[in-house]
Amino acid sequence: MIIEIKIPSPGESINEVEIATWFVKEGDLVEKNQEIAELESEKATLALIAEESGKIQELSPEGEALEVGSTACKIDTSVKVDKKEETTPEPVSDKEEKEVPPEPEKQKAPGSSDNEKAPSGDYSAVKVSPLAANMMEDLNLTVEDIISGLRKISKAEVEHVSKGVSKSTIGIREPASTSREKETKKMSVLRRKLSQRLVAVKNETAMLTTFNEVDMSEVIRIRKTWQARFVETHGIKLGFMSFFTKAASLALKEKPGVNSMIDGENLVSFNYSDIGIAVQTEKGLMVPVIRSAESLSLAEIEKEILKLADKARKNRISIEDMSGGTFTITNGGVFGSMLSTPILNPPQSAILGMHNIVERPVAVNGKVEIRPIMYLALSYDHRVIDGRDSVGFLVRIKELIESPVQMLVGGISLENLLLEI
Repeated sequence: MIIEIKIPSPGESINEVEIATWFVKEGDLVEKNQEIAELESEKATLALIAEESGKIQELSPEGEALEVGSTACKIDTSVKVDKKEETTPEPVSDKEEKEVPPEPEKQKAPGSSDNEKAPSGDYSAVKVSPLAANMMEDLNLTVEDIISGLRKISKAEVEHVSKGVSKSTIGIREPASTSREKETKKMSVLRRKLSQRLVAVKNETAMLTTFNEVDMSEVIRIRKTWQARFVETHGIKLGFMSFFTKAASLALKEKPGVNSMIDGENLVSFNYSDIGIAVQTEKGLMVPVIRSAESLSLAEIEKEILKLADKARKNRISIEDMSGGTFTITNGGVFGSMLSTPILNPPQSAILGMHNIVERPVAVNGKVEIRPIMYLALSYDHRVIDGRDSVGFLVRIKELIESPVQMLVGGISLENLLLEI
């Protein structure tokens, strides 16, 4: 029997998807519920699943745009798929040894020799830049995670390593590359839609950006002092993003205009904070949303960020995970950015930009001290948010980060709480 595998619907208002990658080829045998392709829509990626076991037929070309409900491929279910049966090896007695046939000789890679040893898993010789090391620490990744996550080795990597080995060992500097090759490839549907949205933001909003700086000393002290205990208790590392997410949710309560958006001729304000966290992926920038961030603890926020970021990087983020945000935070600091003007994430009216932390001389109580300083940027739609609210919102973020204990009492100053004022 021949069955057709139809294109599923990614969500409302999406009528077309693109086949990004086939994980099978014509004539392959697949099992029921096996993932056979990755589909890409204008908002997210999703998996194409085999509904029955059988033989794959009539694959639609990669990169082809297909309407929701159309046929992506067919499966001949009359072809039986033999599942591998697991066998338990019989114990071998001291008197009787089983004859083990010699293993077939493995094909050697070009340039290999008989004296070469198999990879030992020791990555101590791998060089890691300081910026990459900081990113890996924040994401709780090891060198082995990074290396095992690489999907392919291209010509560029081979040439880079071969030149580095042949030239660096004898101290000869490699001349600058004279290659004038170029590569042209079709933009993905996700990238095309993102491009349209970015241009629309610039043309359809009155976007301005206000800046401030924040002393990260107290947050860094808390992380350094309590990181081990936090990991032991909650099973996850304490990062910077949870502090800013919590601070933003409290500041949005005090400045509801920043938590508003235009809907036609109406202005909609929210009494909850669904905060989007921008995540860079191979497919482009995605913004999964943390729901009701104001009601979550730092540990709960960290767990939610890790879960959503992992889904985004594995291209398993859904449209539901990214819809309905009221405010967005983006962290260019992980890439080394000192200062930027983040662009709005429509229909939201504001976005907070974090940047790298640099030790800078600052005046503290009449004395010059070296403090870890981060520059903050708030881009906002001036049609919705006045300058006073935008500046006041960013100042409140600064106050909460420099005195994070206030977050315990809903952002109220401890002195105010003591004096009941």
